[in-house]
Amino acid sequence: MATNHNSGSAWIKKPRNIATILSIIPGLGQFYNRRFLKGISLLIVTVSFLITTWNYIDIGIWGLFTLGTIPRDHHSIQLLIQGLISLIILGFGIAIYLYNLKDARSDAIARENHRSNPTLIQGMAAFYNNGFPYFMILPGLLMLLFIVVVPLMFMLALAFTDYNQYNAPPRHLLSWVGLNNFVDLANVGIWKDTFLSVFTWTVVWTVVATSFQIILGLFLALLVNDKRIKFKRTIRTILILPWAVPAFVSILIFSALFNPTFGAINRDILSQFETMIPWLSDPFWAKVALIMIQTWLGFPFVFALFTGVLQSVPQDMYEAADVDGGSRLQKFRHITLPHVLFATAPLLIMQYAGNFNNFNIIYLFNEGNPAVRGQNAGGTDILISWVYKLTFETNNYNMAAAITIIMGIIISVFAFFQFRKTASFKEEGRY
Repeated sequence: MATNHNSGSAWIKKPRNIATILSIIPGLGQFYNRRFLKGISLLIVTVSFLITTWNYIDIGIWGLFTLGTIPRDHHSIQLLIQGLISLIILGFGIAIYLYNLKDARSDAIARENHRSNPTLIQGMAAFYNNGFPYFMILPGLLMLLFIVVVPLMFMLALAFTDYNQYNAPPRHLLSWVGLNNFVDLANVGIWKDTFLSVFTWTVVWTVVATSFQIILGLFLALLVNDKRIKFKRTIRTILILPWAVPAFVSILIFSALFNPTFGAINRDILSQFETMIPWLSDPFWAKVALIMIQTWLGFPFVFALFTGVLQSVPQDMYEAADVDGGSRLQKFRHITLPHVLFATAPLLIMQYAGNFNNFNIIYLFNEGNPAVRGQNAGGTDILISWVYKLTFETNNYNMAAAITIIMGIIISVFAFFQFRKTASFKEEGRY
């Protein structure tokens, strides 16, 4: 018992432990270490932080858990946003408090080792060398938190509430419903059918449209790169022209061209073969039109990308292949394609991710229509355009947020695993 008592007393008497215990009240540990200016500064910062933010954080955390208790007097959305901001402010406060503990303990350890405390000038010099970069990025970090992180947190939170057109504040208060919105997407009839239909088309649209634009861009780049082709600069300029025209202008023009009544495709071209295709009223043909339009809009970028990469393929590799009797197909398969994919794989993956969320072409072409019986999404809606309709047309904010989370997870997982499989990712940092 005496041994335990003595060891406990020794632990408490150590300067590092005394300083840590005193730092429960910010600044006292620094006073113990004779760092009076730092102690006063931390004490003033702590008191100022508590005075200015205590009421805001108190109401914010309360509102985050309850989302209000009195309809019309309490606004659930305002309380939710205040609660999320309170979490960030509280995080800054906790960071300052932890710094106070760590700083006091570090100075006490130096005191145990009989190292003198740095002077004010030395402390300022150390701050400039070690902390100045963090101090300079602080404004950007704050902007990032309140412009990017808070909206993302708000969207995530909405996915677990019952916020829709029939239950909207301030007339009604919101409630936390857990995973009910995700369960409805998997089980409830209209949500389940619509989600499966839209998700399937989104995957098909992403894979087919992106693959077509990549294949077409690669094919044209290989043709233009052929030594027998003349006027290469002129041909490249012409093929890149669709990229120079703003995409929304091209989409609106194509929407008029594919109009089944007065569009030039039906009236001037297909009418010669006594054929009229319902491009805008039939979901299948509308999807075909969208894939063709995206192929047209997307291939110039891929063409320009591949054209530049093909210029860097070492010619001696082709000469060696000719000596070995390699065919054109073998040279393409074993030299050209690996070289091109190694250099462009990350950008090609971004093409797939971009088309997965390509809202512009879907909405500008025919607003995701035509309507489909038994679904609350159009026949050509992809997930992002469906989310737009749920948000701005039917006010199903909770379901829109739930679908957005699913979209984010899908894209993140796809991009992560695809990047890890690319040769350029594996080679990064090796040299």
